[in-house]
Amino acid sequence: MTWLAVSGAVFIVWLILVFLFTPGINYRLARRTSIHDADFLYTIQSTCQTALHHGNAVTVYTNGEQFYPAMLDAIRGATRSINMECYIFQDGRVAKRFIDALSERARNGVNVTIVVDAIGSFNLWGRPVRRLRAAGCRIESYQRLRWYSLHRINNRTHRELLIVDGCVAFCGGAGIADWWAIAERGRRPWRDTMARIEGPLVAALQGVAAENWLECCGEILTGPDYFPDLERRGDTTAFVVKSSPSDRATASRVTFQLLMEGADQFVRIGTPYFLPDRALRRALVNTARRGVKVSVLVPGRRTDQQWVRLASRRMWKELLRGGVRIFEYRPAMTHAKILIVDDQWAVLGTTNIDNRSFEHNDEVNVAMRDPAVAARLLQDYDRDLSDSDEITYERWQRRPLWEKIVGPFIWILERQQ
Repeated sequence: MTWLAVSGAVFIVWLILVFLFTPGINYRLARRTSIHDADFLYTIQSTCQTALHHGNAVTVYTNGEQFYPAMLDAIRGATRSINMECYIFQDGRVAKRFIDALSERARNGVNVTIVVDAIGSFNLWGRPVRRLRAAGCRIESYQRLRWYSLHRINNRTHRELLIVDGCVAFCGGAGIADWWAIAERGRRPWRDTMARIEGPLVAALQGVAAENWLECCGEILTGPDYFPDLERRGDTTAFVVKSSPSDRATASRVTFQLLMEGADQFVRIGTPYFLPDRALRRALVNTARRGVKVSVLVPGRRTDQQWVRLASRRMWKELLRGGVRIFEYRPAMTHAKILIVDDQWAVLGTTNIDNRSFEHNDEVNVAMRDPAVAARLLQDYDRDLSDSDEITYERWQRRPLWEKIVGPFIWILERQQ
């Protein structure tokens, strides 16, 4: 029995070391390439193993009061297929509207598939799922807790996708839950952004949704119901950034670093969870020291993750001293995941600036080269800055004593969040 106890103890220690102390990748560029250089497009699509799609139309929606009605209208207009993948699909008033719309389409012969994360959407199971399945919707849970997949328990699908008839897609930071649309207990709904996309890019997003549907149930989605011929619908050039922990050097991290370090004028970052590793902090400081205006917008006191906020704030010293400006949003929880670089590029999707997004989760983002889209997102960003408090280095130094004491003890979140 002694050797069994020793073996068990060794295994537990090994597990802790793997979860908490696996060294991060020291990301750095062999040579900085400006986003305006002729070879930048070739570099980013080759390095990220993706393909550029031209001729897309992108409509940006600000907050749930805009994007939920647009998503529901698209669902109600479906004639062939609806594919959803959600980290968060929480039972409530908003979910009921989606369940009603999805069920009505399924009863009328539309193929409806839904993948929800087993942890992020845990309270959907029960009556809501029974209603969906009774109507003919097919719903699967991603990474359910099973004995043979416990080694992947830290891998969640963090994607938020809706694809209708294979020709209209919605992508962004919001899932399906009341807190994106309904004010409760004196708190405003969460601030977030989604985009409606039409054009050739939708096929790539449909492929992302099909990936985890295949993993969940083994079915390969094929045919024109899911992959119709797609024509040009606008002037936006874009590519899909799909990342998964199967490859630790994720495409999302590479995309973010190439764009941030490729900036010549400004970098605007919006993220609910800001825990950049040492390599990314170094890249942001070096970019700011080149004269590029770098700003980061994060939640303030109304965050849904107070411990993450504390873990984030403890690492701001070198960023603030290096010229990076950091702002905390006052009115509500901000959940928008935005990157805007110069007046050319914008990235919108599900990736946070933290290790969980870069190494543990399945994520999806859309990187768009279009001055009009960048300008539209910049309007929201500047408006959000006007509702935020800038945290200067002097102000950061004056943070409460208890925060300074607690900060060093929550370093674990820097690797796991």
